[in-house]
Amino acid sequence: MNRRDLLVGAACLAAAGGAEAIRPRNRMSLVHGRKLADAIPLTFEGWKQMDTNAIVTPESDNSLANKLYSQQVSRLYVRPNGDYVMLLIAYGDTQSDNLQLHRPEVCYPAFGFQVTESEAFDFDLDRGVTLPGRRLTASTPDRTEHISYWTRIGEYLPADGRQQRSMKLRQAIAGIIPDGVLVRISNGLSDREAAFELNEAFARAMIRDMKPDMRAALITTEKARELSQPSGKA
Repeated sequence: MNRRDLLVGAACLAAAGGAEAIRPRNRMSLVHGRKLADAIPLTFEGWKQMDTNAIVTPESDNSLANKLYSQQVSRLYVRPNGDYVMLLIAYGDTQSDNLQLHRPEVCYPAFGFQVTESEAFDFDLDRGVTLPGRRLTASTPDRTEHISYWTRIGEYLPADGRQQRSMKLRQAIAGIIPDGVLVRISNGLSDREAAFELNEAFARAMIRDMKPDMRAALITTEKARELSQPSGKA
């Protein structure tokens, strides 16, 4: 074996060792083994859960969703005045290169919807606390949904797919395998702005009515702490 072969071999070993050194090993979970279905109230502030099978979910024929998501909450909520929203919470306990949240921009086209008017915006919760999220409209010839959503990856709240990948890489370098959650709220009102306002009012009421120790599972520890501060101290 000549000197060049030895140098190449040493470089390969060094690269392999470096890759192994940054392989994530420490799992992070803000759910702590609890069931999200139990954490989301069935009735609150005039909203009441009703049975339905009309919600677009990120399932697939090859059961990829079973690998991506360890928990899903899919519900229809209605109010006495006829307002309704569809809620989907998809939780994965492992966010890696192979297993990561499917954002609605990917999920809805798989069900035949055309996605339009996608834009970043902030969910306005109580006490000046905000969450970065997105709004979009998805349509088929006989159905339109106005969708508001946010995602959490570990202790980060990525506003788009690029940030999601960047934050996942940042945590991988830190040796962390984070969990992740997608919170999606939608309705079919004809007025687009009124539809988004309804989604956001629902999100605000839902988070407000959750037990404080479970809010972090949806909005990170920092945001949950801010929301629990007395008024004026967030």
